[in-house]
Amino acid sequence: MAWSAQQYLKFEDERTRPARDLLAQVPLERVLNGYDLGCGPGNSTELLTDRYGVNVITGIDSDDDMLAKAADRLPNTNFGKADLSQWRPAQKADLLYANAVFQWVPDHLAVLSQLMDQLDSGGVLAVQMPDNLQEPTHRAMEATGANGPWKDTFTDGRLRRKPLPAPSDYFNALAPKAARVDVWHTIYNHPMKDAESIVEWVKGTGLRPYLAAAGEENREAFLTDYTQRIKAAYPPMADGRLLLRFPRLFVVAVKK
Repeated sequence: MAWSAQQYLKFEDERTRPARDLLAQVPLERVLNGYDLGCGPGNSTELLTDRYGVNVITGIDSDDDMLAKAADRLPNTNFGKADLSQWRPAQKADLLYANAVFQWVPDHLAVLSQLMDQLDSGGVLAVQMPDNLQEPTHRAMEATGANGPWKDTFTDGRLRRKPLPAPSDYFNALAPKAARVDVWHTIYNHPMKDAESIVEWVKGTGLRPYLAAAGEENREAFLTDYTQRIKAAYPPMADGRLLLRFPRLFVVAVKK
């Protein structure tokens, strides 16, 4: 699935806020070899380079458009292309930071456990993932996909990413290798101008595989149906805006 850096960055401040919150809990004053896994267009990488320096952070992503945007944004920072289910650093790291990427990686509990082996003692694995599959945005994707001329494309459930494991599963997967594991949820409530703004937000991430499966010939009809469902699911607030509820799961583990 191809990504669009331009679409993703339409809500850059809102998308970067969880990255800031994750970084705030990283207990490292100094980093010598750090990685931004799933760096996207470089908004999270910039947080890391601002804190630790441009020469000690490397951004890793699997999408060419995202990597090109990141390299334009941070020309003095190294970036590389890789599949995170298989990627390992060339030498042990002291920071593996991943903002909103591992929800897309199959069997990511095992991958995260393996990445702990790639940290020096005292190194940190810091991960944030959306935990919003039960929110109206994503329930409406399923409902829209199940109706209309495109419905036969959505019969096998492959487009829907798997629900995240329980917080205890992350703790149990990482604790044997960690001196400390913190797991928590934060629920963000983003004021959005209207239903169309919410649709624009998810077009940058979760809605992309649905639109691709529906096909170019059905794209506008799919979006019209989906937008109507979003309008019904999010009532206007006192000032006319809509409140987009967005739960996210955070994990920070310090290597023994």
